[in-house]
Amino acid sequence: MTTTAMTASPETARPDDVAVPPRGTLRRAVALLEVDRRRFALAVALGTLALGCAVALAAVSAWLIARASQMPPVLTLSVATVGVRAFGIGRGVLRYVERLVSHDLALSGMTRLRTTLYERLADGRAGAVLSVRRGDLLARVGADVDDVGDLVVRGLLPAAVAATLGVATSAAMILIWPPAGLALVACLLLAGVVAPWLAGRAARKTERLGAQARADVNAEALGLLDDAGPLTVAGRVPARLDALRDADRRARGAVDAGAGAAAVAAGLGLLATGLAVLAALVTGVPAVGDGRLDPVLLAVVVLTPLAAFEATSVLPQAAVQVHRSRAAAARILALVDAADAADPADPAGIAAPPAVAPGPSPTSAALLGSPADDGPTPHLAARGLVVGWPGGPPLVSGLDLDLRPGRVVAVVGPSGTGKTTLLLTLAGLLPPQGGSLTLDTDPRLTPGTAVALTAEDAHVFGTSVLENLRVARGDVRDDEARDALELAGLGPWVAGLPDGLATVLGPDGRTLSGGERRRLLLARALVAPAPLLLLDEPTEHLDVTGADAVLRTLRAQADRGVLVVTHRLTGLEVVDEVLRLADGHVAARGTHADLLARDADYREAVWHETEDRA
Repeated sequence: MTTTAMTASPETARPDDVAVPPRGTLRRAVALLEVDRRRFALAVALGTLALGCAVALAAVSAWLIARASQMPPVLTLSVATVGVRAFGIGRGVLRYVERLVSHDLALSGMTRLRTTLYERLADGRAGAVLSVRRGDLLARVGADVDDVGDLVVRGLLPAAVAATLGVATSAAMILIWPPAGLALVACLLLAGVVAPWLAGRAARKTERLGAQARADVNAEALGLLDDAGPLTVAGRVPARLDALRDADRRARGAVDAGAGAAAVAAGLGLLATGLAVLAALVTGVPAVGDGRLDPVLLAVVVLTPLAAFEATSVLPQAAVQVHRSRAAAARILALVDAADAADPADPAGIAAPPAVAPGPSPTSAALLGSPADDGPTPHLAARGLVVGWPGGPPLVSGLDLDLRPGRVVAVVGPSGTGKTTLLLTLAGLLPPQGGSLTLDTDPRLTPGTAVALTAEDAHVFGTSVLENLRVARGDVRDDEARDALELAGLGPWVAGLPDGLATVLGPDGRTLSGGERRRLLLARALVAPAPLLLLDEPTEHLDVTGADAVLRTLRAQADRGVLVVTHRLTGLEVVDEVLRLADGHVAARGTHADLLARDADYREAVWHETEDRA
């Protein structure tokens, strides 16, 4: 048996999205891409050969045109003619192959980074995720991962190709005509080092602010789309639209702030090209006049730089991409580090979020009617527990609770008393502000697979009914799914669907009624592998008969411990204990019958509920 404990902790720190990324940020993110160095070297070689063909095509073409003007025998030009064709074809073919290799390398790295990010968030401390808005979270696992992956094809690869090609071209030019070659070296440094440095310097801050602004745009837009109805009713749409416009303005402002330096960098590239050509003419023409340079080679040293600068023309944008990727990496790693951080209130790691375990469910045996495996009994115990949101006041104090398989506990109380916050704390999604929370469980189970939470607003995915149940356990079979849906009261509903379990639901369950959605979430909880279930308002949107049936179904889960948060008081005679929260503490506790007999407030609430439904 393993035992983990939690005590009070300070406020969970939210990642600083706009702070200057620390040293090594980009290196850490690139390491998560797990880039194959041999394949990267192959991409660099292919890119160098492709642009090398472009440079060779310019040089051979210049030689062919200049030599042909002297009207030599045709056979003298045959090799150059074949070379022009070969380099022209080779440029296109090699560029295509290089794109295949480099993009496959980058996309594979993005897949690995995104997978690693999902795994770390799923297995880590979920309080970090709770502090990030949904749209911002989507931006980090989406656009930010793409920006880090783009570093391979838009940053590292162009820089490596430009350096390799620049050295090779400069060496060849120095062999042909040293003054022009040395001038080309200086101009390549201007275009390939100074110009990118200027562009990167301007992008250092603008890209960091731009990344946060783009994330704010995503968050605000998604919030408006998802909560359009409630926001309209509350009259908050104009304020949210203003926030969206402000985020868009900041995003555009970040782009505009770097436009000047980008223009200067682009201008330096063109200036360097012109200077290289001018230097070749200034030094080459007198050399042709006094016989030190062949006239045909003059055309080569003048026209070759025009192709040589093709490799450096993308380096300013590559420098910008480096800073864009660094800003994106900082946002990703802030999330990963927050999830991986050891919670002072959770040194043993109980605060991991509920996870899905592959293989047979330790509690699915009861669902299928077969005996469960013998083993240690999971036990979640709270003593003097104080719960609340990080940095906020305590919502519930001094709570004692015991939850083990076979025991059903209900927590009731008016809205705002901290019932949902208590569930999040018991599930390990929020650190407790005081007291202790311990979990004794089978060593074969982790805290994430021992305790499962079904939130009131749990997401219903725009996929099939079966896949929505497999969110809780990935190996759920069709017969298990039907059994769980039948227990949740959805048997006739599934039978009437056009494609049965394969019927695709609308995004976020918008094709379901409130009661159908609630029952589907209950069925998902029933197939979950966890022996301890935490359910937030499982009877919401159900009629009296349906709500009573749900509570009886939960009571029948003999090998599970179930904690139910509900505003509904009638029908609680089937639970073992009722905890009534009021004024930030447990005002009364006992069985339903005990509270009716000795708690006037509870008795009055039940009476009002019964009268309202009469």
